[in-house]
Amino acid sequence: MLWSIIKIVVFLALVVVVTFGVSHLLELDGGVRIVMAGVELNLTPLKAVMALALIIAALWLLMKLAALLIAVLRFINGDETAISRYFDRNRQEKGYRALSEGMLALASGEGDVAMARAARADRYLKKPALTNLVIAQAAEMQGNRAKAEEVYKRLLKDDRTRFVGVRGILRQKIADGDTDTALKLAQTAFGLKPGHGEIQDTLLKLQTGQEDWAGARSTLNAKLKFGNIPRDVHKRRDAVLALSAARDIAVEGKTVEAREAAIEANKLSPHLIPAAVMAARSYIAQGAPRYAARVIRKAWDQQPHPDLAAAFAAIAPDETPQQRLKRFAKLFTARPDHRESKLVEAELNLAAEDFPAARRALGGLVETDPDARVLTIMAAIERGEGAPDRVVKGWLARAMSAPRGPQWICNNCQHIHGEWVPACENCGAFDTLAWKTPPQGDVTSPTGIEMLPLIMGDMDDQKATDIASVVDAEIVDTGPEPSEPVEEPKTEK
Repeated sequence: MLWSIIKIVVFLALVVVVTFGVSHLLELDGGVRIVMAGVELNLTPLKAVMALALIIAALWLLMKLAALLIAVLRFINGDETAISRYFDRNRQEKGYRALSEGMLALASGEGDVAMARAARADRYLKKPALTNLVIAQAAEMQGNRAKAEEVYKRLLKDDRTRFVGVRGILRQKIADGDTDTALKLAQTAFGLKPGHGEIQDTLLKLQTGQEDWAGARSTLNAKLKFGNIPRDVHKRRDAVLALSAARDIAVEGKTVEAREAAIEANKLSPHLIPAAVMAARSYIAQGAPRYAARVIRKAWDQQPHPDLAAAFAAIAPDETPQQRLKRFAKLFTARPDHRESKLVEAELNLAAEDFPAARRALGGLVETDPDARVLTIMAAIERGEGAPDRVVKGWLARAMSAPRGPQWICNNCQHIHGEWVPACENCGAFDTLAWKTPPQGDVTSPTGIEMLPLIMGDMDDQKATDIASVVDAEIVDTGPEPSEPVEEPKTEK
């Protein structure tokens, strides 16, 4: 609409200028006198301008006739396409001009103008490989999905444009949520151009979404082959895919195959926590505790994690709390200042009923990083040392409103997960989960509270109940007793 108004305004302005110029020439005195071969011509200013325009037009026509004559002479000399090229040159100029205008309109967001210019270019050029793409994109810009799909299907008929057509329909199917058809189209596009980075990423995302781990590993290998992924990233993501396959095999009840797949995933990326946990438990099931301990220590050196501590505890499930504390001491030597080492050591001392040692193990976490797990352990320490209920409930009250601590968080969309998964449950991004503290502690930790009774082992049932119930039972009642107020918890005793 705006473009049409501009054209009308320009046309009217030109008419006004021409009219003004003609009237001005009519009012001028004098003229132009031409004498040649005894012939004299006297022209008024207006006639002189008209004569000049006629001369320019005649020269242009002579040049065209000369070019045509040259084309005829070339045709006579054996160039069979000389005359056709002469007549097509003007059409090509108009066609490419219309095509360039259509592309500019497309970049400017003018879908209707781009559609019209592309249709005009198609009439002049007869090259659908160029014009159909502009038409399809213009149709998508206008919201005409049916027209765009029709054009993309026309592109499928030509080997030169088949990939573009498949890619266009693929994007439409993904937008529609038709992942089954999109997966087939992505596989077709990958077969046409296996080195195309965008298609590789799309296919990998669709395969992981449908849990096709074998196909995803093949696609990942193609990304490495064509240099679209760093080798270290490829190694980690290949481990993630191997771990995901191992989980599925375990669900199917194929225990031996699952163990082998988990061990393979751990070898590919020893620092991948879920792979290390699954591999360690596989070694435990095979009766190889030394290998399980080695796997856990290697992962713990990189990043201590509650799941690693739980797997390390499962190596000797029947040991006493004192024996477990002694065995865990070797694990803590690699990262003694890490918060997870301090928390697990405090929980082990709680299991051994050494409450002062548990308090010392926490160190300054109560002041520097008081999340729900730290405050819950403090409540258990106070209970174990015989503190009044109001003190214990004071710590629990703080724990209820404290941050939940580290979680599995997607680096792409910041979605928080209750457990590790290969692809984000919210945005579908692959291998983006990291164990870190969320910006807002609004999700309960899946491993923090449960670690306490897990690591305690076979301690006295009544004492374990007293300590663990601080987290599980009494946390429901955090209000003050009728006769006495809740005291602010003390950080030192």
